[in-house]
Amino acid sequence: MACNSASCESGCYKDDERPVAANGNASNPRRGGVNVPGVCLKCKINQTIAVTHPAVAGSAGEGGRFCADCFRSNLLGKFRFAVTSNAMISPSDNILVAFSGGSASRYFILFSHVLVTQKNFDASRERERVLPVFGVGVAYIDETTMCAEASSEFGEAANEVELIVSNLTPPTKQFLAIPTESIYSPELAVGRDSLKRLGDVVRDLTGKEDLNKHLRMLSLQKAAFDNGYNKIVLGTCTSRIACHVLEATVKGQGFSLAADIQYVDARWKVPVVLPLRDCLSEELNMLCSLDSLKTVEASQQPRAGINGLISSFVKLLQEENPSRESTIVRTAGKLTPFSFNKTPEVDDPNERLATKRRQKKYNLKPDKSQPPESFCLVCSSPLKKSNTSGLNGLALEETSAVIYAAACSSCQYQILPKDTSSMEHFLSLLPQSITTLAKDSSDSHMFLREQIQDLLLSDSDDGT
Repeated sequence: MACNSASCESGCYKDDERPVAANGNASNPRRGGVNVPGVCLKCKINQTIAVTHPAVAGSAGEGGRFCADCFRSNLLGKFRFAVTSNAMISPSDNILVAFSGGSASRYFILFSHVLVTQKNFDASRERERVLPVFGVGVAYIDETTMCAEASSEFGEAANEVELIVSNLTPPTKQFLAIPTESIYSPELAVGRDSLKRLGDVVRDLTGKEDLNKHLRMLSLQKAAFDNGYNKIVLGTCTSRIACHVLEATVKGQGFSLAADIQYVDARWKVPVVLPLRDCLSEELNMLCSLDSLKTVEASQQPRAGINGLISSFVKLLQEENPSRESTIVRTAGKLTPFSFNKTPEVDDPNERLATKRRQKKYNLKPDKSQPPESFCLVCSSPLKKSNTSGLNGLALEETSAVIYAAACSSCQYQILPKDTSSMEHFLSLLPQSITTLAKDSSDSHMFLREQIQDLLLSDSDDGT
């Protein structure tokens, strides 16, 4: 209420000074005041999205609480806070954006453009405030070979994505269309044949989808490394992470779960960052609709197996309670991150100091006391302990034993062949980046055995 006192200096409004919203209703700008239906909860002036764009608002709670400008500002604020507080991007970075054509990756490009054009280091908070912030490239993974039934859709999607990138405002962004089979050989025909045969070997629907996801990451890693990019940006949002939390739990990947849901993942040769981790897919979809941003949905194939069931389940939960996805991610976020879940140190001492300052400010303290001993050779998930003990009683030169011992339980069950006699054939179909790791693991086991040979009991020893 207004106090109607001429001497009042509390900042409250008199009745005749109260701001009027666009719909003619008076609103109270003071925190804790009565909210007027249809008026933005933040600015107290403009009408909400549900009033101005009822078809766009959908079921998102934000559409009934904020106007378009405040809603856009809130999402941009989440993005900027994630980038700065986790030291994701520094001025010298050249980042590669994995663009699927969906709303998340589509809007990240717009968010990154906002930061690039602001030459005051909003993304990095450094002292030099007159330089450009970072470079941006865009990569689209063509999965036609692994999804042959949708080959025409992938081809059309690639053309649409390239058109979207070419029409972006300056500075010009490099566009890379990367076939998955490129991880095998520069000769795509050779790689395409190996990739098809690999897909035929993996029968489990969930395993095939998980393997495709890992091959997609290997393709991004190769493209980033070959083209001089030092970080990869994924458009993974809260909704996708919520699904992954439940998927990993069901598949028995609880130990490695913490590695996959952090803002930064530096286990790869080229570190991966998730600046949209705090944004809901429904919010990003609504924002794309508000700004009339074109998205490409042709390549978004329905999920199968366990992943499809979990995705449908989480979607149902979100419809019943809009906070469910955020709750799942916040709960999983209490897990202790790994030592590689932070931004790697750089050579520039000024940038290194700023990175440490931000990590200290926001209490980013991964547990270094218990680093993972090894990674799964198929999906690169951290393993709880080295599986060397699993080779006890087996000939270390047997490839099947080495692969099984160095793979996580999920890959053993869903991806690796059940018949150990076909393991050699399966190994021959994997990209060289994976088979090299398998060979290195085998060599390390052999070296370890040679080192402790004198301490081992022979088959004739009775152990007494």
